[in-house]
Amino acid sequence: MTKQEPARSREQRKQDVLDRLEKDEDAWVSTASPDGAPTLVPLSFVWDRGTLLMATRRTNPTAVNVTPAGHARIAVGHTRDVVLIEATAEVIEGADLATESGDAFASKLNWDLRGRQAWVYLRFTPTAVKAWREENELAGRELMAEGRWLD
Repeated sequence: MTKQEPARSREQRKQDVLDRLEKDEDAWVSTASPDGAPTLVPLSFVWDRGTLLMATRRTNPTAVNVTPAGHARIAVGHTRDVVLIEATAEVIEGADLATESGDAFASKLNWDLRGRQAWVYLRFTPTAVKAWREENELAGRELMAEGRWLD
């Protein structure tokens, strides 16, 4: 049995989430096609300007799915220390990506896709964030709602 740590304060959870978004490299991204077929894929990311910046081939279901509705759910971490993010999404062509964003992506992930026509960037802007480790943190798991961090 896992020893349960005391529940973290909202402030500590927010800081832990921001630290995780800065340091982690991979997330699970869930989207749905217009007819409701779910897709769940792992993608690498960089935390850039308060958003998660990722990339995938333009023909992959994740890129195709975010185009009509612009919604996604993203999970960072494992089941005993999860960050769950609801986000709006936009597709960005490599030529349209801000230089600073492209540099941050290439630097963190050692992967520069600018100029590769088969690839697009996906920018996910969080609208809601939840974070918890164990059952004792479920009550205070909501950290962001309607795109604003909660006090």
